[in-house]
Parts: sequence; structure tokens; C-alpha cells
Amino acid sequence: MLRLAIQKSGRLSEDSLTLIRECGINFISSSYKLKTEATNFPLEILFLRDDDIPGYVQDGVADLGIVGQNVLVEAGFPGLEVEALGFSKCRLSLAVPRADAYASIAALQGKNIATSYPNILGRYLAENGVQSHLHTISGSVEIAPSIGLAEAICDIVSSGSTLLGNGLREVETVFRSEAVLIAQPNLSAEQTELLDQLRFRMQAVRRAKRSKYILLNAPITALEEVRRLLPGIKSPTVTPLAEAGWVSVQSVVQEDEFWHITSQLKAVGAEGILVLPIEKMIA
Repeated sequence: MLRLAIQKSGRLSEDSLTLIRECGINFISSSYKLKTEATNFPLEILFLRDDDIPGYVQDGVADLGIVGQNVLVEAGFPGLEVEALGFSKCRLSLAVPRADAYASIAALQGKNIATSYPNILGRYLAENGVQSHLHTISGSVEIAPSIGLAEAICDIVSSGSTLLGNGLREVETVFRSEAVLIAQPNLSAEQTELLDQLRFRMQAVRRAKRSKYILLNAPITALEEVRRLLPGIKSPTVTPLAEAGWVSVQSVVQEDEFWHITSQLKAVGAEGILVLPIEKMIA
């Protein structure tokens, strides 16, 4: 059995549980249980503080973990990462009061900066030749300038609304982060095989989220142009229609290319374009 540690509450926890369920793994979770066992896969899920997860995995208390890269790197265990998961994306940024002048990172020379990520920030400042005084605090970093603790902060930013609400503006991106799957370095052969199975399922789910299944009708005279626009995984599926001179084409397109490709398909004569979500996609 594998023991997987995830954050016990918050958006990262919700996204992690959703991914596990989309991998076809069934389990029961509740707000008061700190661990649960899957019913159809040899997996036990532990609900922990996110800051504790890298250490638990490094020490072998948990075999796997899902955690933000920012937490992993700050803890000093970047080598545990085995798979980027593509969700819970954010950035670690420097911010200053909106009224303060700021031309470059050099403006922070000798200044006080409040942060929960002194290691990542310290390396960033050193790389830019800036020496600042770092004040490590565990929460409510945004309040530091208004109470006189620091002239700037470095904290996790998603939409930026929290900074705005506290009279701050983002001036430098220090680190970009997303959720990652991590694994302890001494898994047994059997555990490694289970990890490979889990990663295979996760990759299939992620690949499906980035893709759409498209069906359309096109005149045979436009088929070569349609095939050029829709390469599919290998090539599109083409089926003759009852109406002479027309074919049905089925393929897969990437989410970020969909609208551009659709307009091109219509321009070459495609009709009746249907777009469907993909639940799983095995390459």
C-alpha cells in the first residue's frame, strides 16, 4: 500500500481529492478524519499541514505527497518531485505599498521584507545582488507594511485581490508554483510499480483536460485541408456519409488551439461541428 499525504484543508486539498477521484480511486473523506483508505486501489490518504508534507515524505512517514512547489522548494527538498500536476498555480511575488516609488529590485536594498518564504526569497535577492532584512512570519504577511514591520512583503499571489485590498502592488515575481506529486526516495519495487500506475492515471486525466473531441461534416473536396488542420493523435478518423461527396471527420484538438482551428475549419467548408469533453485520454 502507498501512503499519500495531502493538505488537510483549502483549495489545494480540494483539487487533490478531485484528481484522485478522477483517477477512478474511491474513498470516503470527512472534515474530522485525518486519514482514509481507498476501497479499490492500495492507497491510504493522510490529511496533514502542507508545510509538514515534504518532511514526512523525505523521512518515509508518507510514501507520496501532493504539495505546492513553493512549499517543497522552501523546505529544501526539490529532488522529491516526480510529476507536475498542472493545478493550484500561483506565484511568489514581492509587493510594496501602492504609494511607494519602485523602479527595480535595487529599491529593496537594505529594506525590511516580511515573508513566509525566507529561503526562496533569500536566494532570489542574492542572485540580484540585493541585501535586505528578512522577517519571517507564518501568516497575515500583507499587514506588515501597514503596522511598520516591513517596507515590502513577499507572499503567494493568485489573483492579486488580497494585495489590492491591503494597499499593496505587485512589483517582482520571485517564483512560479503549481501542485506537484512527490515521492520518498526509498520506495520498494512493489511501491514503485503502484506509483507508476497512479502517475499513468493522473497523466491520462490531465491529458483529457487539455483536449477536446471534435466531430464535423466536410465535403470530400476539402478533406485534405481538414486533415491538415486536424492531425489528431495520429490522424483523424474519416467516415463516408450517406450523402454523396461528404464525409464525417473525428479528431482531438488541444483546448488552447480549439477556437482558432474551428474558425479555420468553417472557412474551408466544415459543417455541423460538435465538440465534446474527454474524460480520460490514453496516449
